[in-house]
Amino acid sequence: MTNFIAPEQFIAAQKANVETLLGLTNANFARVERLVALNLNTARSVLEDSVANTKALLAAKDAQTALNLQAGFAQPMVDKAVAYGRSVYEIAAEGQQEFAKLVETQVAELNKSINEVVEKAAKSAPAGSEAAFAAVKSAIAVANDAYANVTKVAKQTAETAEANMTAATEAAVKAVSAPKAAAKKAA
Repeated sequence: MTNFIAPEQFIAAQKANVETLLGLTNANFARVERLVALNLNTARSVLEDSVANTKALLAAKDAQTALNLQAGFAQPMVDKAVAYGRSVYEIAAEGQQEFAKLVETQVAELNKSINEVVEKAAKSAPAGSEAAFAAVKSAIAVANDAYANVTKVAKQTAETAEANMTAATEAAVKAVSAPKAAAKKAA
């Protein structure tokens, strides 16, 4: 019986997998660091804005001035919330894209290895086994096509989700901006 995978190949593949995993882990830690920094900066900004807004309200001379001040506070808060949401989404999307790229690379390498093993086995197989190897190759091709279709649908789903998020964000910004614009026209 012929050994289709040499121990050196197996060790090299495992070493490559560990390196890939370490790279992915480091990239994820970097994203977590960015997310923590974003959250801290956002919390600091919200606190500073709250203090400034409270001071402005306390300095208001009458109720109308206080109401006008409150109306003016909404838009900057919405803008910051939208910017925060976009930043979080970008960090998450970056991670998803990196992971998808890694999976695609790993699947391609696995397919290459499987094809090499099948080819080696076919060369050393007894006469008359060609049909069995043709069936195996056909099954591999079907599996690859199914994977390609799933990957395509996943990418389309991600693009749709991104478009929906963008549309929802724009709608929220318009909803907050509309009363302010109407108030300016009335004044």
